[in-house]
Amino acid sequence: MSEDLSRKRLGRGLAALIGEMDRPAVAEKETPRADGKVPIEFVSPNPRNPRRHFGDAELTDLAQSIREHGIVQPVVVRPSPARQGHFEIIAGERRWRASQRAGLVDIPVIVRDVNDRTALELAIIENVQRADLNPVEEALGYQQLIDEHSYSQADLGQVIGKSRSHVANTLRLLKLPDVIRDMLVDGALSAGHARTLVTAADPAGLAKRIVEDGLSVRQAEALAQMPVAAQRETRRVAPAEKDADTQALEKLLSDTIGMKVAIAHKDRGGEVRVSYRTLEQLDDLCRRLKQ
Repeated sequence: MSEDLSRKRLGRGLAALIGEMDRPAVAEKETPRADGKVPIEFVSPNPRNPRRHFGDAELTDLAQSIREHGIVQPVVVRPSPARQGHFEIIAGERRWRASQRAGLVDIPVIVRDVNDRTALELAIIENVQRADLNPVEEALGYQQLIDEHSYSQADLGQVIGKSRSHVANTLRLLKLPDVIRDMLVDGALSAGHARTLVTAADPAGLAKRIVEDGLSVRQAEALAQMPVAAQRETRRVAPAEKDADTQALEKLLSDTIGMKVAIAHKDRGGEVRVSYRTLEQLDDLCRRLKQ
């Protein structure tokens, strides 16, 4: 298959590709068995699969579904380049992992005889269109295609069905420190939040604040454009509304000593703040505390 034809086919999207995959293979070697099933131990994951993280709870739920209903969509594989008679997964590693948990002896497969580049393209397309990749995995997958197969960002966007700007913005995430990448993988930060951190003066500090304060992407963008000192100043926000008991206690103390008293509760303990207007008031407060 020529490179132009390969990219043109891939550009039609995953639905068209799966439709082509569902048609019986022409070559004899692409049909492992008449029923389209192979022993599960004959199938292995692709070490170049862009997806690296598989949630345990998600796999458990899928395994339960497979026990009850079987595998609805076959796993797409190719002949293993390393072991004769074995197969390497192109698309469907999550289904393969869940099938192992479900105790399946064999699994339905569709075999395609494709090269490394096309296998990687198909894996990225399926995961991106299913939203199965976290932003870091998606960026690493794009970078892998660029490094190994000399794609431009525009060509890559056409292949995966995304805009060139989406590809460029996703690749920018690879410039972030590992601590922020971990937050992306865990889901603590969205890709939109992370993109605002690429040019921030203190990306790790701002990322922590985004999570702690629940900032929107727009708020994060505004803060990222400020110097670090100015970012800290914006954190001096108005206190939350206090409960009636706290307000009553503040009034009682204020009336007793004749000065404004503010009480702030925290996770552990809190603080009492007394405001005085003159040094005479401060001296009077000190005298009362000594007594």
